[in-house]
Amino acid sequence: MTLSDSDLLVLLSLVVAATALLAVAPRIGVPYPILLVLGGLALGVMPGMPRLELPPEAVLVGVLPPLLYAAAFFTGLRDLRANARTIGLLSVGLVLTTTVAVAVAAHTVIGMSWASAFVLGAVVSPTDPLAATAIAQRLGVPRRLVAIIEGESLVNDGTALVAYKFAVAAVVTGTFSLVDASIAFVWNIAGGIGIGLAVGWIVRQVRRRLDNPPVEITIAIVTGYLAYIPADLLNASGVLAVVTAGVYIGWHTPELTTVQTRLQGDAVWEILTFLLNAFLFILVGLQLPVVLDALGDPSPGTLAGQAAVIVAVVILVRFLWIYPAAYLPRKLSAGLRARDPAPPWRHPTLIAWAGMRGAVSLAAALAIPLRTDAGQPFPGRPLIIFLTFAVILATLVVQGLTMPLVIRALGLEDDHVVEREETKARVHAADAALARIEELAGEDWVRDDTAERLRGLYDFRRSRFAARYHGDEDGGIEERSAAYQQLLRSLLQAEREAVLQLRSDGVIGDEAMRNVHRDLDLEEARLDR
Repeated sequence: MTLSDSDLLVLLSLVVAATALLAVAPRIGVPYPILLVLGGLALGVMPGMPRLELPPEAVLVGVLPPLLYAAAFFTGLRDLRANARTIGLLSVGLVLTTTVAVAVAAHTVIGMSWASAFVLGAVVSPTDPLAATAIAQRLGVPRRLVAIIEGESLVNDGTALVAYKFAVAAVVTGTFSLVDASIAFVWNIAGGIGIGLAVGWIVRQVRRRLDNPPVEITIAIVTGYLAYIPADLLNASGVLAVVTAGVYIGWHTPELTTVQTRLQGDAVWEILTFLLNAFLFILVGLQLPVVLDALGDPSPGTLAGQAAVIVAVVILVRFLWIYPAAYLPRKLSAGLRARDPAPPWRHPTLIAWAGMRGAVSLAAALAIPLRTDAGQPFPGRPLIIFLTFAVILATLVVQGLTMPLVIRALGLEDDHVVEREETKARVHAADAALARIEELAGEDWVRDDTAERLRGLYDFRRSRFAARYHGDEDGGIEERSAAYQQLLRSLLQAEREAVLQLRSDGVIGDEAMRNVHRDLDLEEARLDR
């Protein structure tokens, strides 16, 4: 296929617009998913803009596995275990309740068939944490709330897409058996987890025998596909397979990787997930005109009313579920009350308001088959996609933009758990370094003046972080550290400028300059933030 000049100009305008939106988002304090959705919508309705249509499954299979893998990889297993009950109630109970409630509303109010209504319910039931956690971390809320929001969105994708799979199959085949569905449901969960563990174990065995950062990072990127595709071929849950593999590999990564691999890998994953999410969220806006064209003749008022019904059900069900789920189990179990006291009402309120929809709902909606096995168009497909877009837009834009106001109104503040844990880890690391110095001080290759200099360095570091952790420091040691770091940064900058001048004068080449600059950057990165 040859692109015309006009197509190239349109592609250029999309790239420029997306880049501009990404650059503007942090300056105006708006999470980039929200800005990209609105920007994509504005681009989609511009005169002369081509209609962008993607084949079903392209987004679900092509984009979702690496995003899910990255989310699982960077999710702390401790946080998942500590909040397992809460996350389970949200990611299983709330997802299934939302699916049923939306299906009932879509069937009784809008007039969808039951099968298509359940497809819609499954599509809009999972949440997306991207905008919510970005706002929560920027404004500062208790760490546990962020962990619950992230854990819910990680696990509820599996529940929602398993339900989605059964609902779509019922529409496509025209048949549904409760017994067969129950057996398939168990296999979806057990098979997905089992395949994920198997793939994770195999990848772990391969990577522990490698010492090649580009190859290891490439394997990490494709691990999501290595888990998703076999699970999908075996009719198990590809989502659960990817999530399981991601959590497994994330837990074992420290023993598999070198410093260079970790530094390069973190940078690659940050950029990759950023670009994939940016692509998906701008796609939300660009696809809307295509969906509206496929809807046919319904009046704007009718569409707006239908969208309002589904959006209201999605938001209301979340509130109606979260408060009883937070307090009723503790009312019924004294043991649970003792282990995990009831949270203040402000915590479940924020979690209820953080139910934004995003990439997974979009991918699932676009992956709905075009036709059934009988050759007929998938009933209600354009309307399902439109209503999904409406839910994404309403929850992401309205709830996302108002979340800072909600956080401030609730009076939530950062509990500094992560900072305290990091400080504790630094103290422990300094103790380990001091102990190792004493072990090695008698070795022939360790000079006395070098060991003494390092003892002073680590003693100061330990004292500084211990004072910060215990909160019994008057500020003097922090002032000394800040002055030292300011001086060191100035010296490092002088080194960079000197090396750059050598490159500019033709004394050294670019590769030598980059290697020295990288070492200087790593040295500065070690300084306290």
